[in-house]
Amino acid sequence: MQEIILINVSGHDRPGITAALSAILARGGVNVLDIGQAVIHDDLAWGMLVEVPPGRESAPVIRDLVFKADELGLDIRFTPIPVERYEDWVVERGQPRHIITLLAPRITAAHFAWIAELTTRHNLNIDLIQRLSGRLSLNAPDEAREAAVEFRVKGVVEDMPAMRAAFLQGSRELDVDVAIQDDSFYRRNRRLVCFDMDSTLVRQEVIDELAGAAGVRSQVAAITAAAMRGEIDFRESFTRRVALLEGLEVSVLPKIAAALHVTEGAERLIATLKCYGYKIAILSGGFGYFARYLQDRLGIDYVYANELEIEDGKLTGKATGEIVDEAKKAELLTCLADREGVRLEQVIAVGDGANDLPMLSIAGLGVAYRAKPLVQSQARYSLDSAGLDSILYLVGMRWRDFADV
Repeated sequence: MQEIILINVSGHDRPGITAALSAILARGGVNVLDIGQAVIHDDLAWGMLVEVPPGRESAPVIRDLVFKADELGLDIRFTPIPVERYEDWVVERGQPRHIITLLAPRITAAHFAWIAELTTRHNLNIDLIQRLSGRLSLNAPDEAREAAVEFRVKGVVEDMPAMRAAFLQGSRELDVDVAIQDDSFYRRNRRLVCFDMDSTLVRQEVIDELAGAAGVRSQVAAITAAAMRGEIDFRESFTRRVALLEGLEVSVLPKIAAALHVTEGAERLIATLKCYGYKIAILSGGFGYFARYLQDRLGIDYVYANELEIEDGKLTGKATGEIVDEAKKAELLTCLADREGVRLEQVIAVGDGANDLPMLSIAGLGVAYRAKPLVQSQARYSLDSAGLDSILYLVGMRWRDFADV
């Protein structure tokens, strides 16, 4: 008679356990239907679902496994599985699968309880939980702390926008970042990353720094803030702000470029992605002079930004060429994907302002980074508490994949 048995083993982990147990199973001629193993703080949880074919006896296999487990100091448990229940489990393999990534300086039980409650409410079942970040000493300073945990879940989400909204609200209340993505081929095969520059790749709004040098910071800052909130059209705001810079000496540009603060995690993120063959682009509503400065500093492949008109060593208050606005950013992202021979699902876009929303919406992974509330509410993914390099966890990398970069 055909038998299906679930074998669970637990105890102190050490080399040779799987070899010893699987050798007994091999002698018994059983078939392996499923297997899983996890080790937490050197404590092993090992499971195998096996089929004992007709004509084979399970009793000798079970007896030998019990003896070997006792010899190794392990606990072992056997659960008979009805064939009908197994077949129902096989049918479930067609269910949609998702990845939930939780990011925070320090993850608490309250965070796990929140994730578990939300997934249950939206009819999702957690299949696997794994830590992506490295082990951290209890003596590590707060600024060095980062934690990333990945949940693999399955099930049909009937209202994904509502679930994303619940995640966004909870992430604000608990001061964590969380993202839910389809567990697809494309998630594991991103190839192109397009960054906004101001307040994303660098912490400043460069036009505000130029305005400060020109003595019109408050006027320009007010227009910038309104544009980023989506209250006025980007082209109008851009034209008005640049006009206020008329007469500024170009000699101040190198000084402002040298004073730019690259966002924390950006250098590690870009260096790591370059190591894995990604192409990197800046698509900015800011200015090409500063984008090219960052291109040289960070090794960026493509730069598209606005060009300031200069006459007699001074800014004229105008820009030359086509303005890189929200529609142009999305167009450029699409063109770059085509140029690199990748699908839009393989593109990552990162930005913070309302003028970034079109490119965030068409990219496979569009991340609103420390963005304005309007942008956070409309983007599918939002990061607020971690550095830019936390995007590496969103593409499924573990700490050891980039620890030495």
